[in-house]
Amino acid sequence: MSQTIVTEFGKIIITEEAVSTVAGVAAIECYGIVGMCSRSRIRDGFIELLGKENLSRGVEVQIIDGIVSIELFVIVGYGTKISEVAQNIMEKVKYVVETLVGMPVEHVNVNVQGVRVNSGK
Repeated sequence: MSQTIVTEFGKIIITEEAVSTVAGVAAIECYGIVGMCSRSRIRDGFIELLGKENLSRGVEVQIIDGIVSIELFVIVGYGTKISEVAQNIMEKVKYVVETLVGMPVEHVNVNVQGVRVNSGK
């Protein structure tokens, strides 16, 4: 679903894909997050980290009556406090989406799909 905003100059259509990209970029900038992963790509305990061009695949967005709900699927770094990383992600994604997209965010759910140990490289 998408959100349509009508102005005196015409229509603005904001798709869930656009909101997903904004949310994914905001999340990946947070301290403690290693990357995003696709919910559908978790098989046999292996998780595929998404590249920057595919961040929106690690985000599920619903827009209902102009209100946004966001689900994020992330990998966090070993040694970080998962609850604090998740809280920071929630706050930043909510703020960025509301500021850049101009639509209220009802909730942001963070699903930590794994912990990545830094290999020292």
